[in-house]
Order: sequence, then structure tokens, then C-alpha cells
Amino acid sequence: MYEHLLMSRDGDTVTITMNRPARRNSLSADHLTELLSAFREAGASDVTGIVLAGAGPVFSAGHDFGDVAKRDLMGVRELLTVCTDLMKTMQSIPQVVIARVHGLATAAGCQLVASCDLAVAAESAGFALPGGKGGWFCHTPAVPVARSIGRKRLMELALTGDVIDAATALDWGLVNRVVPDEQLDDAVGDLLSRATRGSRASKSMGKATLYAQLDRPEADAYAIALEVMAAASQLPGAREGMAAFLEKRKPSWSD
Repeated sequence: MYEHLLMSRDGDTVTITMNRPARRNSLSADHLTELLSAFREAGASDVTGIVLAGAGPVFSAGHDFGDVAKRDLMGVRELLTVCTDLMKTMQSIPQVVIARVHGLATAAGCQLVASCDLAVAAESAGFALPGGKGGWFCHTPAVPVARSIGRKRLMELALTGDVIDAATALDWGLVNRVVPDEQLDDAVGDLLSRATRGSRASKSMGKATLYAQLDRPEADAYAIALEVMAAASQLPGAREGMAAFLEKRKPSWSD
């Protein structure tokens, strides 16, 4: 179905694997369009979790310069719009999205990691916004990265263009876990299973609200969260969760 991706389902989890290893999973327009389509397809399904992975030795090297170089201003703007739509879609769909990171994740590849809800990295992984030491600064990749690691660390990453190792990425808040390479799949599965348990409807609303209130002034964030949390209290999942707690039994989720 896809030329540049592999897509598989195992139970309640869909794995989307970037499959351009010869091009270091660089993000051409066709590749980005397929990723956007795959995430929309998975988002419309009944799965609870989505894993984003990369085939070959590199997670993703970012934008495909062979594609970018032949485009004029309007063409590059269209390419970046598709890329931005992908990042927004990953955060707007109801499922938990987790990045399985090995090797390098650079530029828009690093942007992918920062845009996922969760990320687990192998010890061999590295992360960079290399535009700072080149000719095309990483303007759009810096947007979600900034919201993960903060201003000073973003400035270091973006201005130097240097690669940071997985341990530094963990310390800076870009990833949730770092594990030995051979334990990567198990660690991704463990975190995803814990992040997807409970009421699906409740978690879907919760994810949407978290993104809605991030980076807003505290008063605005509370205004959003208060109304949504009040409404969510009436969901079947919330009612069942409270009843199970009060009755000292395990909950039975209808959704």
C-alpha cells in the first residue's frame, strides 16, 4: 500500500516504519505524504497505540535535500506545510504515539521525535539540529524541540548543530527512556502498554486537552482544563473508574 513505509498491526498497536534505509529515511515530499496518510489511517482505527520506527541504521536524517534543492519558494513552502500537518496530526489523533529511536534522528527526524507523545531511545541514538552549522537553519524542527527541552538547551542544539547522545537527550527531556539497543523493542512495548491502559475515551480527551493547554498562560490553561475535566467526569469511563475505586474492585472498561 505504501512505497516508503511499512505498516503493521499487532493487537491494539500499529507500527509505522519509515522504510527508506538507502536514503537514511530522509523525508521527501512523497515520504511525508505517506506518513501523513498512515497516521490519519491509524488515527481513524480502533487501535490504542502507534509506534513510529525507522528501518536501517538511522531513524531519520530529516528533509531530503535532493527533493528540497529542486524546489522554488512555493514548492518548499508546500513541502514544509505537509511536514507541519504531519506533526500536528501525530498530536491530534486520539492514540498514544511513541517514537522508537535508534541511530541518528537529525533535523526533521529530531522534529518527529519531539512531536511524538512519548519516545524511547537506544543507547546508540543521537539527536541533532544540524542546520546551525550549515546553510539551512532548522527553523521548523526547533518548534517542538523547544517545547521539550527549553530555551537554553534549544539554543545550544540549534546554534551549534552538534549531535547530543541519548543520555543527554534523556537529561534534557527530549526522550522518556534510554535503554541498551537490544532492549529497545521491549522498552517501547512496556511504556506503550502502560500509557494505553484505562478508558480510551478518557485518554483521548486527556491527550487533546494536554496539548491545548501547553504553553498557554496558567490562567488560560486552567480555564481549558477545568471545563474539559468537568465534562470528562460524566464519561462512562470516569464513572466506572470512580465506582471501582469506591467498591474496591478492578474497573471494567466499556471502551
